[in-house]
Amino acid sequence: MTRLTIPSLRRVRLVSGGQTGVDRAALDAAARLGMKAGGWCPAGRWAEDGRIPDSYALVETRSAFPIERTRRNVRNSDATLVMARRRLDAGTHATLRLARALRRPNLRLSIGRGPGDRAGLARARGWIAARRIRTLNVAGPRESTDPGIYLAARAFLLRLFDRAQLASLTHASGSADRK
Repeated sequence: MTRLTIPSLRRVRLVSGGQTGVDRAALDAAARLGMKAGGWCPAGRWAEDGRIPDSYALVETRSAFPIERTRRNVRNSDATLVMARRRLDAGTHATLRLARALRRPNLRLSIGRGPGDRAGLARARGWIAARRIRTLNVAGPRESTDPGIYLAARAFLLRLFDRAQLASLTHASGSADRK
């Protein structure tokens, strides 16, 4: 059985494309937790709400087409975590298709389902630890296709990587064992 260690989760780098919704939630959660973050974004730093702020450490692709940033983020990561609350939109489906085509590990989670998403948190932590993921691409719907997804995804990621919660898991059981 693989042990989920706090240092391994603390060293994960989050990657996203900077779009509204789940992408921004990943970048903002990483900043709040002091984690490394970055990724690729379309030329011109395009997002549905305008230009992606320069405060996000994203590198522009040569193409303005979002699929190019998606391809680079999937390819340059150890794995892709897709979070959603409803049916996946076309862009999120494309991310999963690319991850599968590039034979990258991927996990799709439904989030926002009640008391702290404990089952989803345990599943994600175990998946990250078992695969020794160091660079995690985080993807999901944009805010316009799933209003409120930013807040749900950010809350989930803050709990997923929160040091206090991880420490309490370790103290409670001697180690936080994965599923």
